[in-house]
Amino acid sequence: MTEKFKWGVIAPGRIAHTFAEGVQSISDAEICAVASSNQERADAFAKKYNIPRAYDSYKTLVNDPAVDGVYISSLHHQHFEHCMLALEAGKPVLCEKPFTVNATETEKLISIAKEKNLFLMEALWTRYLPIYGIVRKWLDEGRIGEIVLLTSAFGVHPERDEKGRLLDLNLAGGSLLDIGIYNLSISNWVMGEYPTSFDVHALIGNTGVDELLAGVLVYENGIVSQFSCNFLSENRNDFFIYGSKGHIRIHSNFWGSTQATLSVDGQEHTETAPFAASGFEYQTIEAMRCIRAGLLESPGISHADTLSMMRLMDSIRAEIGLKYPFE
Repeated sequence: MTEKFKWGVIAPGRIAHTFAEGVQSISDAEICAVASSNQERADAFAKKYNIPRAYDSYKTLVNDPAVDGVYISSLHHQHFEHCMLALEAGKPVLCEKPFTVNATETEKLISIAKEKNLFLMEALWTRYLPIYGIVRKWLDEGRIGEIVLLTSAFGVHPERDEKGRLLDLNLAGGSLLDIGIYNLSISNWVMGEYPTSFDVHALIGNTGVDELLAGVLVYENGIVSQFSCNFLSENRNDFFIYGSKGHIRIHSNFWGSTQATLSVDGQEHTETAPFAASGFEYQTIEAMRCIRAGLLESPGISHADTLSMMRLMDSIRAEIGLKYPFE
């Protein structure tokens, strides 16, 4: 029987709960420790998921000898610091998206991970969902012919909180890093390449962050991905892939979808692929597989993928004039 992989969780906020729910569905994994800047929050998380150790120090967690790997779900601007802390302690890392705030930070983390021979991966869960395996099969089989156009929207309308992480410039807020990364990442995943150019428009709100971003990514042969992301409206959040013979619809919400429809010659075929638990279990299983195999990165989201995405988002932010005070 395979010995259980023991995770340590840094920053037990909302996303960490989704991670924990996923881990509970994995027979050879468990969370053995959690750390928060607030001991009561750590204790509550530990109690809910039967975690034996709860710390108020991230340094204590990464130095816990029982921890096999660290999952990081802190705020965007803290990812670099917390990843570095874990790597310096010799721990493999699975870090929430966006991996860091900019490419410079990402380059430094990749470098230190390679230097220390440690696994490092961006936790962009969508790329490992079962429905995306089905979509990839349709694409590889050429079911819709040559790809012509991609379109996607990620629009949500949360209660406005100008001091919350979504809108606070000092917390690396804005729609691009928080949600637009999904539009960009899935576009690149579909195409199997990075865009050669882009054109974007942003609505910068009174807190200084992009509350809406819309644009086009241009790939080789002129193939275009039209995308939008915003905090101002609830959209029909589908992802469409149009080809010369038909199209594929990844149903709303595309970043966490369990359903896709293949449309060819007026005929539609819909596949459904429900989660085993929260959906985060698939990226977690992949990270564990890679770590156990002695890999330093996942083929599904390689270091090159993550770094290219950060460079693209850096370029988009430069285009719309969005720079964070701490950069």
